[in-house]
Amino acid sequence: MYDPTRLAALVAVAEAGSITRAADRLGYTPPALSQQLAKLEREAGTALLVRHHRGARLTEAGEVLVAHARRVLDELERARHELARLTGLTGGALRLGTFPTAGVHLLPPALSAFRRAHPDVRLSVADYDPPSGVAAVAAGEVDLALTHTYHPAEPVPVPAAVRLEPVLVEELVLVTAPGHALGSASSRLPLAELAGQPLISMAPHHPARREIEALLAEAGATPALLVPTPGYAVVCALVSAGLGVAVVPEMVARTATAPVGVRPLEDGRLRRTISVAYRAEETSPAADAFRALLRGAFGRAAQASGHRP
Repeated sequence: MYDPTRLAALVAVAEAGSITRAADRLGYTPPALSQQLAKLEREAGTALLVRHHRGARLTEAGEVLVAHARRVLDELERARHELARLTGLTGGALRLGTFPTAGVHLLPPALSAFRRAHPDVRLSVADYDPPSGVAAVAAGEVDLALTHTYHPAEPVPVPAAVRLEPVLVEELVLVTAPGHALGSASSRLPLAELAGQPLISMAPHHPARREIEALLAEAGATPALLVPTPGYAVVCALVSAGLGVAVVPEMVARTATAPVGVRPLEDGRLRRTISVAYRAEETSPAADAFRALLRGAFGRAAQASGHRP
């Protein structure tokens, strides 16, 4: 049996016309490549190359072996692709679910890295407002879904077949119009200082926000404008226009397109946890690889904002 690495070296010399040029192409030094070729000649039991001052040429035996070597190497390359396809990282599809904030700010870097590493995997992305992405994973509509939960909040039941892997914890912060008195300081703001402030209330009946809204009401914030669905971009635009203050995830505040003031709240006890949902018993190499990329992307975001992943 001939070593495929040595066969590839002989083919490279045949194509390059010299050991030096072939070595450069393969990343060898010329002496190292010469050693590989010498071993191949010993395996073949005959000379395969004639060295001369202009380079090297194949002997008749070398031409015979190169012809067969090309077919062998082509078959090995096809085998490599077939095995990669079986692992799910060449060909196939990966279906992803996301919610708007993650879809805009956190998913694109991971998608870009995954596409570079696995260009043959077909990708699709669908929008799901939490917790519907978890249900979509359980139903097999998507392979992975980004979702979130708030704290404090009542626990949300998770289907038995689904696991949640937390990847980023971020604080909720106060956003104000530019120049607002509460937004001008960098110290943590006690919730009590929200008393009497006109609050843009974010989906007070939505399960994810119910406990947060209750705490703000207890602090004395006065509902001034109701946004029935958790549309953070709209809320930040309304805040920027001076219609009230709001409490939103830090990532939303830092990336708002409308200019807003941002201030942390006391104790950091109002938080949002972003997780990736997946089916525990049906993981695939593609899904596992993408989860690893998500961890990396969210980890960088956590470091940049000073939070833990």
